[in-house]
Amino acid sequence: MLWYLHLCSVNKVVVLEYEDEAKGEMIESKSGKGRFKKVTLYPKVVVESNSMIEKAKLLHQQANEMCFIANSCNFEIGHVVEVEAKN
Repeated sequence: MLWYLHLCSVNKVVVLEYEDEAKGEMIESKSGKGRFKKVTLYPKVVVESNSMIEKAKLLHQQANEMCFIANSCNFEIGHVVEVEAKN
């Protein structure tokens, strides 16, 4: 999220609200040991104007590529992005 907000700021996308819900899929072995197979983030973003919506959506991919946490995981991290304008 911090990379996303930074990229929005640099690209003059004004974020008014941001919330996210993460859902993960786990694999468990017979011994009980488990690991994540996949995590999907469901961010809901409110930006200042309609002209910012498309850029706000596109910046999620770049933020994921730069994210320290995403780069440290050995499983897929997806995004299902919802962006709307306040006006």
